[in-house]
Amino acid sequence: MTEPRPVRGAPHDRFSPVSHVPTTAPGPAGLRPARPTPRPLDEVVEGVAQRVVLPAGTPSAGTRGFVLPTVSGVVIDNRAALPDDLFVALPGARVHGARFAADAVARGAVAVLTDDAGAAQCGGLDVPVVVADDPRAVLGEVAARVHGRPAEALATFGVTGTNGKTTTTYVLDTLLAALGRTTGLVGTVETRSAGRAVPSALTTPEAGDLQALLATMREDGVDALAMEVSSHALALHRVDAVVYDVAGFTNLSQDHLDFHGDLDSYFSTKATLFAPDRSRRGVVVLPGGGEGRAWAQRLLDEATVPVVALDLTGRGERDGWTVLDVEAGAHQQEFRLVHADGRSLDVTTTLPGGFNLANVALAVVMVLESGVGVDDLAAALTRSGGVRPVVPGRMETVGDRPRTVVDFAHNPDALALALDALRPTTAGRLVVVFGATGERDRGKRPIMGRVAVERADVVIVTDDDPHGEPAGQVRAEVLEGARAAQAAGGRATVVREAAPRARAIRDAVLDAGPDDTVLVAGRGHEVWQEIDGVNHPLDDRVEARAALADRAAKDTGEQDA
Repeated sequence: MTEPRPVRGAPHDRFSPVSHVPTTAPGPAGLRPARPTPRPLDEVVEGVAQRVVLPAGTPSAGTRGFVLPTVSGVVIDNRAALPDDLFVALPGARVHGARFAADAVARGAVAVLTDDAGAAQCGGLDVPVVVADDPRAVLGEVAARVHGRPAEALATFGVTGTNGKTTTTYVLDTLLAALGRTTGLVGTVETRSAGRAVPSALTTPEAGDLQALLATMREDGVDALAMEVSSHALALHRVDAVVYDVAGFTNLSQDHLDFHGDLDSYFSTKATLFAPDRSRRGVVVLPGGGEGRAWAQRLLDEATVPVVALDLTGRGERDGWTVLDVEAGAHQQEFRLVHADGRSLDVTTTLPGGFNLANVALAVVMVLESGVGVDDLAAALTRSGGVRPVVPGRMETVGDRPRTVVDFAHNPDALALALDALRPTTAGRLVVVFGATGERDRGKRPIMGRVAVERADVVIVTDDDPHGEPAGQVRAEVLEGARAAQAAGGRATVVREAAPRARAIRDAVLDAGPDDTVLVAGRGHEVWQEIDGVNHPLDDRVEARAALADRAAKDTGEQDA
């Protein structure tokens, strides 16, 4: 299926509509309030507009008292425009969004917000054109005004970091539901409002879509929101006009440097979530060592809202919460959270691995820091049997013999954590199938190859989402790091190249021994693979289950023979 390129005003993040959502699938833009309140355009753009250009031939407001329209929604994608919408035409990487303004107006948009360059392309429109110096920078505020500032009606929890955002928000959703709240969820996998769910197009929706979604949640009776906040969303003003009650920071490691340039800029963007215009207080995970600990300590020192540390070392070196008494079993793990003031809470979770322990602990502490009492949360956890969320494509076991796990790990740190989590419970060989995304941070490709060789027994390098880059070139750069690690470390790791991805998954499952573990990493919940602008159906979980079924059928046939 070929998908038309969306109108966007900046580079896509990993989860762009082009890459991961078919045209026929609903997206967050489809969740709009059923009963919007029209707002006068002049009130909506007051203080943000440089000027308003009336339709050609219209006398000035002073001579005829031209009445500006009312607006009920805000869109940046002309294809999503509905009657009474404000269409925001942003400058794009290839073309200006103003090129599509006429189509938006034909679909019902009653006004356009754009910059000077866009206004020059909108001269023939019969609707008012609002001109702002930087329309993207004011989009969040404008959309919040149109929808009546819906975030203020919700208890809001925002999670940022390189890895762990999705799992942490799912745990937050589980905890809040256990406390009796009506929940909303916004993130990489899906968007949910009081039980309604649609697939997500972006980790964090564009500002107009987000405010419409929050207004829908308010209409649905949602009173608590757990939300992933990507670095792209912070840099591109998608979450402007939302002030989170509690912000959480999972970790920082190399990713998205094609967008941010370097790790320092990446960190600085993440850190903007912990400022008064974006949150009221924060929780920062403090790992045991390495570069990740340095980034966390820097955030604890530089945040301009009250923040507490969540210390994973057990030493309690900074005021806040400490994880103690960790007991990891085959099917669950337990730990105790202790605050410097003496409060404590015992937590049990079915999520595996030390990194998931950190995610669960962060979600628990964020809820506690929002004002929920320890006793109330303890009672809720007892009623629900501990923390037992189902997180699609996150360390998701899809079959046994061989144990086959699908995970979203798509950067070096996440891949290392996933492999480290599986190694202790793998009796046989640890097999990993993975690749790297085309047209994205090339620097991490050889690092991922090295990480895989250092931790797995069999490494199968395949394709992730090539996008417009030659798939073989992407694989070669991953293999370069893998083979260099082979040579340097003297490990007997088997390294193979296999494509397409479906065949690589099938080969890995069929070739594995019954006591082996096969980790299929990189795409997790995703169901489309983009190659040269064309979306091809591909779900790692479906492919793995099919291979497991064929293997089981073959084994049964051999036994019958």
